[in-house]
This record gives sequence, C-alpha cells and structure tokens, in this order.
Amino acid sequence: MYKYEFVRIEMKASLLKMKPDGDYQEIINTYAKNGWRFKQIFAPSTTGHGIASYFELIFEKEV
Repeated sequence: MYKYEFVRIEMKASLLKMKPDGDYQEIINTYAKNGWRFKQIFAPSTTGHGIASYFELIFEKEV
C-alpha cells in the first residue's frame, strides 16, 4: 500500500513568460531524501492564453 503527497506549484509571469513560483527541482530532491518517490507532474486545463496557472508534483511512499 502507498500513500501520496501533492505539492502545488503556482506559476507566475516573468518578462512575458510564465515560470514556476518555486524551485521544483529542490522540492523533488527534498522529498526524495525523506523517502518519497517522485511519481508524476499534473497540470490542469490551460487558461485562455494556453498556459496552466499551476501544476502539482505527486509523490508516493510505501506504508
């Protein structure tokens, strides 16, 4: 059996482009050090401009 953790990363505008509001690589490495396995990135439907406003990192850990 596994348990799952969802970490939401908001996107922010920067010089006419969107970028993550946070260091997702650091988040993934931190979770890995604590025994979590990175499973997937989920992005919701895009806005009228074709850009998702956030994405979620999904981690799993065996219980």
